[in-house]
Amino acid sequence: MNFDIKNLPIFRNLSESDLKLIKPLFDPCTCHEGHIFEQGDPAIHLYLVIKGSVDILYKPYDGPSIIITSVKEGDIFGWSAIAGNTVYTSGAVCTEDCLVMRILGSNLRELCAQHPKSGAILLDRLAESVSARWQDAHAQVRDILTQGVSDS
Repeated sequence: MNFDIKNLPIFRNLSESDLKLIKPLFDPCTCHEGHIFEQGDPAIHLYLVIKGSVDILYKPYDGPSIIITSVKEGDIFGWSAIAGNTVYTSGAVCTEDCLVMRILGSNLRELCAQHPKSGAILLDRLAESVSARWQDAHAQVRDILTQGVSDS
């Protein structure tokens, strides 16, 4: 896959030196329709969607899986890999064949340790990109729970 990461919103306007540090850490891959990882799998990679759509699923211990949110081009998923979790706290399912860039959580942590300024910029951008999605996800969960209570 010939894709330049600086085309993604989270990498726009980064310095060339930051991009040179970050770009080699990302591994392009194609994920076919279906599961990328399941809730409880070892949390290894953080993913950036280049093309396609991915549903993020959460399975409570006492019920079926629910779609928490859907991510699309430019979005990020697999946060458990960098959030200190050993396993993914949700699952990820491609709704179609997808192109993604992935980074080992350990490589991102190493980048932050060896190049604190570049790492801080990247982590800030990643956090900004996910905050709106989490607000949407919380609203979706609240709606699902509210509907479940009113159906009872």
